[in-house]
Amino acid sequence: MSDELTAYCMKCKTARTLAEPQAVFTKSAQPATKGVCPVCGTSLYRMGATPEHEQLTPPEPAPRPKKVAKRSTASKRKPRKSTGSRRASTINTPSPRRRQGRLVIVESPAKARTIENYLGKDFKVRASVGHVRDLLKSQLSVDIENDFEPRYRVPNDKREVIKELRAAAAQAKEVYLATDPDREGEAIAWHLVESMELDEKDVQRVVFHEITRDAVNEAFEHPRPIDMDRVNAQQARRILDRLVGYELSPLLWKKVRPRLSAGRVQSVAVRMIVEREREIESFVPEEYWTIDADLARAVERDIPDRIHFLARLIRINGESISLPTQGEVDPILRDLDHAEYVIDSVKRGTRKRGALPPFITSTLQQEASRRLGFTARRAMQIAQQLYEGMDVGADGEVGLITYMRTDSTNIAGQAQQEAARYIAETYGKDYLPDKPNVYTKKAAGAQEAHEAIRPTSTYRTPQAIKSYLTRDQYRLYELIWQRFVASQMAPAVYDTISVDVTAGKSGGPRPYLFRASGSLLRFAGFLAAYRDVHDEDDPEEEGLGSIFPDLQESDLLDLLQLIPEQHFTQPPPRYSEATLVKALEEYGIGRPSTYAPILQTIQDRGYVRREAKRLLPNEIGMIVNDLLVAHFPEIVDVGFTARMEDELDLIASGEAEWVPVLREFYDPFKSEVDRAQEHVPNVDLGEERIGRDCPESGHPLIIRWGRFGKFIGCSDFPTCRYTEPWLEKIGVVCPLDGGEIVARKTRRGRTFYGCSNYPECEWTSWKRPVSEPCPNCGGLLIVQNKNWAQCSVCEEQVATNLLPSLEAGEQVEGMA
Repeated sequence: MSDELTAYCMKCKTARTLAEPQAVFTKSAQPATKGVCPVCGTSLYRMGATPEHEQLTPPEPAPRPKKVAKRSTASKRKPRKSTGSRRASTINTPSPRRRQGRLVIVESPAKARTIENYLGKDFKVRASVGHVRDLLKSQLSVDIENDFEPRYRVPNDKREVIKELRAAAAQAKEVYLATDPDREGEAIAWHLVESMELDEKDVQRVVFHEITRDAVNEAFEHPRPIDMDRVNAQQARRILDRLVGYELSPLLWKKVRPRLSAGRVQSVAVRMIVEREREIESFVPEEYWTIDADLARAVERDIPDRIHFLARLIRINGESISLPTQGEVDPILRDLDHAEYVIDSVKRGTRKRGALPPFITSTLQQEASRRLGFTARRAMQIAQQLYEGMDVGADGEVGLITYMRTDSTNIAGQAQQEAARYIAETYGKDYLPDKPNVYTKKAAGAQEAHEAIRPTSTYRTPQAIKSYLTRDQYRLYELIWQRFVASQMAPAVYDTISVDVTAGKSGGPRPYLFRASGSLLRFAGFLAAYRDVHDEDDPEEEGLGSIFPDLQESDLLDLLQLIPEQHFTQPPPRYSEATLVKALEEYGIGRPSTYAPILQTIQDRGYVRREAKRLLPNEIGMIVNDLLVAHFPEIVDVGFTARMEDELDLIASGEAEWVPVLREFYDPFKSEVDRAQEHVPNVDLGEERIGRDCPESGHPLIIRWGRFGKFIGCSDFPTCRYTEPWLEKIGVVCPLDGGEIVARKTRRGRTFYGCSNYPECEWTSWKRPVSEPCPNCGGLLIVQNKNWAQCSVCEEQVATNLLPSLEAGEQVEGMA
C-alpha cells in the first residue's frame, strides 16, 4: 500500500505498522484493512478507506434502507414489504373495526398511573414492566460473521405482556412510546416496536425529564421518531459486554474454577479495588512530628478566660522543617520553652465559597452514601420511586424529581425562576446571586439536553409532603431538594485571618516562624439551605470557625504551652461505594445508568465484599484480577475502558457506526483469548481440608467456592455431591439452645447472625451479638451502633468501649 497504516497490537501493547496489508470490505460494505503485526505476527484490523479500495468493487450491501437495516440487525424477521394484512391476521382483529383512542406505553406501572392522571380519557397507558427483549442467556446470541447481528428473544415471563400490548395497539389509532429519556429507554422503545411487530410510521416517541402535567403535555405536543443512533449505542454496549463476558468467562472456568465471570467494566472496578488493597498492604508508615504553640496576648494576661489560639511551627531560619523523630524535636522544644513570641504579621481578608451544583447521578449516589448511608443501588431505587410519582394529597399523583439517570448539571430556565422566587420569599433577596448560577457539564460525555436531578417544584418542600413519604423517601427527597435550592443561592462569605508569629531569645534574632490561620462565616449564603458534611476521606479544613483575639503586628504573646505531637503517614483509604463511583466518573468509566449495577455485580459475584461501608477484595477476586491483568491488560485498563465509553458516545451522537467500532475491538481481542486458551496455565487454588470425612462417600470434606461464597463439599465431586453450609463462628453462644452463633449471608450479600443448629433453632439477628454478658442480668448483648450495645433480655444499654471483644478489633456489621 502507498501509505503506512497502524493499528493497536494487543500482544505488543502498542501501535504497530500493519505488515502484509490487504484492502477488504466487511459484509456491510464498510472499507477496512487487514494485516499482521510485524513483531509478533498477531492479526491486526483497521477500519477506514484507503486509495487501494478505489481499485476494488465493494460488495453489495444488504438491500434494505439504512434505518430498516439498523432495526433488522437485532431481529431475525425478514424486511416487511406489506405489513397490514399479515399483522391483521396475526392479531386476529376484524378488519372492518375502526381503531380509536391512543395507546401510551411506559416501563413501570407506577409511572403509568401517574401519567394516566394527566392525559385525557382518549389515552390508555400501559406498562411493559421493564425490558421486553434481550439476548438469549444460554448462548452468545451474536452473529460475529454477520456484522455482529444480535439474536434477541422475548423471555417467557414477558410473552403475555407483549401479547396484551399488541392487542391494545391493534385497537388504537396512535401508539406513543414514553419510556425513559436515556439510551436504555430509547432501546426499550425500539424493542417494543420490534417485539410487537409495529410499523415505525405508526409509532411516535415522546420524551420528558420530569413526570408533571406540564412536562407530559409538552412532550405529547412534540413527538418524534425513535432515535436509532441512541438505540445502536445501547446495542453496541450490550453486545460488547456480551462478547467480553462470553469469551473470558469460559477461560476463567477452565483456568481457575467454574462459575466465575468477567466483564468489560466490572473487571476494571475490581482491579481498582484490588490495587488499592495492595497499596494499603505494602504501605510503610513514616513517623513525623509537629509542634504547636498555644498563645495569648501578653497585655491581656490579667483577663480571666482570655482568648488563646494555636499556631504551628513551619520554618526555622527561613527553611521548611522536617521532624522525623522525637530526637530532633526535643532540642527545639527546649529552645522554644524560654523564647519570646511576637506577632510578625496579620493578614485579614474575605473569601467567597460558591454553591455546589445540583446533583447528577454519580454525585447523588456519593452524597446519599456519605449522608444517609445508602448503597448506590438503594439510592437509585428510591430515586426511581420519587421520579415515577407519589400521591401527595392535593396535587394527586405527581413525579417529585426529574429523571435520576443523568450526567448533566443543566437547569431549565423555568425551574431557575421558580427557585429564585422561593429563595427571595424564604431567605431574602440578599441570598440571591447577582445573576443565576449556571454550571458547566462535569461528567465526560454529558448530554446537555438532559437536566440535573432536581425537585419538580421548589415550593413542594420536604416538610410539606413528609407525611406522604416513607422515611427513606423523605430523606432522599430532602437531600435533592436542599442541594438544588442551595445551587441557586449566593456564595457563602468568610472573614479570613492569617497570623505569622516569630520566636527567639529576648532581644536577639527570632529564627522560629509559627503560622495560624482561620475563618469565620460572615454570610451563610447557600449554606443556609445545604450544610456541609465532612468527608472522612478528605482532610477537614483547618481553622474553620476559629476565634482569634484582636491581634496587631509587634504584639507580645504569652506561651501557654507547647504541644509536640507524633504522627504517622496513613495509607490511602479503601474505596467506599461513594468514592469508587467518584473515581469511575473521573476516569470516564461507565455512565449514569451503569454505576449502581457495576457495584452490585462485583459484590454478587463474590469478588468484592462490603465491610463497614468499605469495599474489600475477596481472595478469588484477587486471583481473577491478576490473571486478567497479566493476559488481558487492555480489557482491565482504565484508559482503554474510558476510550470505549467515548466510542459509544460517538455512536449515540451519530458520529460513528457501531459495527466498525465492535469489529476494531473484537478481532484483536479474540486473538488474545485464543492465545490465552493455549498458553495461560491453570491456577491451582489448592484444597483446604476441614478435618472431617464426607458422611456419604468417606472422602475428605473440603472448602469450595460458589456464587454466594464459601461452602463445604465432598472432594469426590462430581461423583459425590454432598454439601454443607460454611459456618463462620463468632465466639458467642445461642441464648435459646446453647449452640454456636455464626455469621451468614443472604443471597444479596447482607450479613446476619443465626444459630448453627438451624433449622432446629431459629434464633437470628441482623445485628451482631457479642461474647460479654449483660452486666445487669447476664443476657445476650447485641450491638446497636458504634456507641452502644443493648441486652436482648432486660434492654440494658452498655457502651461499646467497655466491651473487650470489640476493643480487640472485631468487625461489627451493626456498627457500620
